[in-house]
Amino acid sequence: MSERMQRRSAGGGPVVGITGYGEIARYVPFEHDTVLLPRTYVDVVTAAGGVPVVLPPIPLSAGAVDRLDALIISGGPDVDPGRYGAETGPQTVPARTERDEAELAVLSRALERDVPVLAVCRGHQLLNVALGGTLHQHIPDVVGHVRHGPEPTAYGEIEVRTERDTLVRTLVGEEARVRCHHHQAVDRLGEGLRVSARADDDVVEAIELGGQRFVVGVQWHPEQDATDLRLVSGLLRAATEAGAAA
Repeated sequence: MSERMQRRSAGGGPVVGITGYGEIARYVPFEHDTVLLPRTYVDVVTAAGGVPVVLPPIPLSAGAVDRLDALIISGGPDVDPGRYGAETGPQTVPARTERDEAELAVLSRALERDVPVLAVCRGHQLLNVALGGTLHQHIPDVVGHVRHGPEPTAYGEIEVRTERDTLVRTLVGEEARVRCHHHQAVDRLGEGLRVSARADDDVVEAIELGGQRFVVGVQWHPEQDATDLRLVSGLLRAATEAGAAA
């Protein structure tokens, strides 16, 4: 019996690695360089029947992928434009070099081992960049509005329409109302990716990779809606099927 199946027989769900932030945080009475993650990621994985594990933003985290059943690349600040051959635009936040390096290593290992991946917001963009794609650095300049990120601390609500014959459509249906907060978006697609959902202004809101068990990137934030577990549940089903086949 495989290690994964032994874990299941002992009553544990799929182990889901979630990439963490590296940020300065203050909590009484200290201020530290921390590894942190919004609790909502942990909550949706748990609600869907998974066991969440936070991966620190260091390249050595790629070694943990071999022990995971699934991976979530979390949201966060902008990917370094140098990663896709662009100069840093005036609206792009300073690069988190260590995090970029760590998540690219983790993602590469997951793709190599066919570990199911759900990439969220920044993660969706990182997936595209990892496969040779590029990004629009400030979509208000492209679409002429800020509905995708209306305020610095608020999520926008938008309608997305999924494409036929895509995994995303099988999970969320033809249309979905989603919560998002982003000012960048996919421009040129990376190798092997296809668009699986767009907003009404044609901004790419979901992508997926062919030839893999489950690799989906969504520009929105599924972890912000605890009543809708369709994407996370789909990720865990793929992980369970992978474990059964191992």
